[in-house]
Amino acid sequence: MVDILAPCVIRFDPATGVTRRIPVPEVCGSLALCRSGALLVAQRASVVRLDPATGAITPFASMNDEPGHNRLNDGKVGPDGCYWVGSMDDRPEKQPTGILWRVTPDGGVERRRDGLVVSNGLAWGPDGRTIWQSDSRRAVLDSAGFDPATGAIGPWRRVRELDEATGRPDGAACDAEGNYWSAGVSAGRINVISPQGAILRHFAFPVPTPTMPCFAGPGLASLFVTSLRAGQDAATLTAHPSLGGLFRAEGLGQGTAIHCFAD
Repeated sequence: MVDILAPCVIRFDPATGVTRRIPVPEVCGSLALCRSGALLVAQRASVVRLDPATGAITPFASMNDEPGHNRLNDGKVGPDGCYWVGSMDDRPEKQPTGILWRVTPDGGVERRRDGLVVSNGLAWGPDGRTIWQSDSRRAVLDSAGFDPATGAIGPWRRVRELDEATGRPDGAACDAEGNYWSAGVSAGRINVISPQGAILRHFAFPVPTPTMPCFAGPGLASLFVTSLRAGQDAATLTAHPSLGGLFRAEGLGQGTAIHCFAD
């Protein structure tokens, strides 16, 4: 996982509880696991390669068309073996200047979607043929057909509009049944949303600001969820001292496998 503002990559072993923080040069929005064992880390307008054993960092790809006020945010590896990462307007008064990028194994960069305010919630269905993406500032969730062999995307469709009360969509993951688990960062809950846009159920979260769910462990049956600490007022921090922590739940559902970058 990442600590965006520290900035660093955090490696946590749930079996031992050992945590290691690996510094990176700039704010880091997300990371990708590579088949080689390396990591790709999204920086402000570039992607670097990180050796988790040594902490060595080397340049990998640059998004030269990113506006200066943008930064890269949420990202995941798709079933095509490429790293998909979206950007966001990093100014307080945000505009739709965010871009969705596809980073290929040879370091190539392809611009795939424009007009986002805060790109978030990238996830793929279990058969790899549906891509999901949210815009956190607009509080909307979209999906599109996806070709796992070529990375081609069909027309985007609006799946659902959310709000502060139901949970502005942040990070997300898909389960084995093709439902979308969205971190409702404004509502302190995880929403489970069907491909048709219905909220099938929701789970109250121990702190007000969940940010990213991820299925892991045997059978992908453990749900790990990160949370947000930055920007919270003193009263909230006092009431919830574990804000910014990592949480784990069992028995809520089974996830779909996460892909690794095809390096």
